[in-house]
Amino acid sequence: MNDIMYYSAAYRSPVGLLTLVSDGDRLAGLWIEKQKHFGGAVLSMASPREDLPVFVLTKKWLDRYFAGLKPNPYTLPLILVGSDFRRLVWGILRAVPYGSATTYGDIAKKIIMRTNAKRMSAQSVGGALARNPISIIVPCHRVLGSDGSLTGYAAGLDVKAKLLELEGVKTRAATENY
Repeated sequence: MNDIMYYSAAYRSPVGLLTLVSDGDRLAGLWIEKQKHFGGAVLSMASPREDLPVFVLTKKWLDRYFAGLKPNPYTLPLILVGSDFRRLVWGILRAVPYGSATTYGDIAKKIIMRTNAKRMSAQSVGGALARNPISIIVPCHRVLGSDGSLTGYAAGLDVKAKLLELEGVKTRAATENY
């Protein structure tokens, strides 16, 4: 990791200041202000550089996302750094479409099917999601509790609720307010 140069940029969003990190070619991080596990060692090594093509592309993607235009997340060059298990969870998560939601338990079931594991806990899935290095684009906000409730989001449940509302996802918490 020490041989790689990292760069950072900022993006003002409706859910707060976002910090972007890149290896120069791919997006390696997107953290929401005050998020748990914010940036870690990668961010401490990053030099500010707003003009990188990957940042320009990501900011345009975010502009479209926050305008409700459903941009394709697979158009962005990402590098997901983490254990094999975390990358598996994040890969499953990337397949959850805009405007949809899944549960921790459903992701656990998919892991069992893909790996032939005897069991997988929703808590293990939650631990991997909490360390998602590329928030919003790798949409951990689309994961709900088994009863449809808002649970666990590293940037806070208020931010999760705003992102889901933007996407038109109905949650138990949203329907209880009507």
